[in-house]
Amino acid sequence: MSHAGKHVDPRPSRGLPSLASLAPLGLALGLALGLLEASPAAAQALGNLQEGDDPLEINAEEGIEWNHNNKTYVARGNARAASGDVEVLAEVLTAYYRESEDGNSEIFMIEATGDVRISSPEGTVYGDKGQYKLDEQVFIMTGQDLRLEGEKDRLTARDSLEYWEAKQQAVARGDANAYHEDKRIRADVLTANFVENAENEMEVRRIDARGNVQIRTQTEFVTGNEGVYYVDRELATLSGDVKITQDQNQLNGQFAEVNLKTGVSTLKGAVPGGQGQTPVTAIVMPKAKPKAETADPEEEPEAAPEADSGS
Repeated sequence: MSHAGKHVDPRPSRGLPSLASLAPLGLALGLALGLLEASPAAAQALGNLQEGDDPLEINAEEGIEWNHNNKTYVARGNARAASGDVEVLAEVLTAYYRESEDGNSEIFMIEATGDVRISSPEGTVYGDKGQYKLDEQVFIMTGQDLRLEGEKDRLTARDSLEYWEAKQQAVARGDANAYHEDKRIRADVLTANFVENAENEMEVRRIDARGNVQIRTQTEFVTGNEGVYYVDRELATLSGDVKITQDQNQLNGQFAEVNLKTGVSTLKGAVPGGQGQTPVTAIVMPKAKPKAETADPEEEPEAAPEADSGS
């Protein structure tokens, strides 16, 4: 009995760790179950499967079953799959297979359900359901309290955390928040775009923010309709109804550059190169004046001494 494995290379990513970590974590289910072109008897040897140089280990308290009618392999009861430094924990791990044109079986979808945790050195993703679709090359995590936690960074989303392998994109959807030290970037959708650098490693150069964008630092709160974060320069641009708030002061315009490294922000009336320049407006609140000391109204002023008339 032989098993042909598909090699997946989850190379480390650089840039904003929160979104960058989705790349290796997004491939974790594929690593854990091998992305196999499995034979129908593969369930009998799941514990011996191997991906690359690292052995694959799968444990399940209630056992591992092969359902020929449903064409599934299922590991139930505190299921754990680990390969190298990637680990998948869930109540149930399920692999769905189909018959290929050459008569063999191939897995086309892998699912983890119930208290799902996917861990790697880059961080841990938490959710209720993780799904890897091999045809689309997409990993999607959904559920309550959906989040990715790294050593210094945190990413949360309401709807889903996704990794699109073919597009080389990681996406956080629905009230997405990325935290790094005292900085936060929030949008309806955050999309990290990966590129291959000179060392043949995948890294994030740009993160696109769409819908109700917010950037918060120690001194400023900036909002806009859309935004772009350039990771290597630590520079964010926002466009569309941009507002910069510092204490009680507010600046309004259509385009802003926010340097998260230096803390300096620049506001303009239009996107560079665009048309329809609008004035930049500012609302500056005066500083409150200290209250002057007043005499107690109940106290009468002392009478002036009478002058000596001399006699």
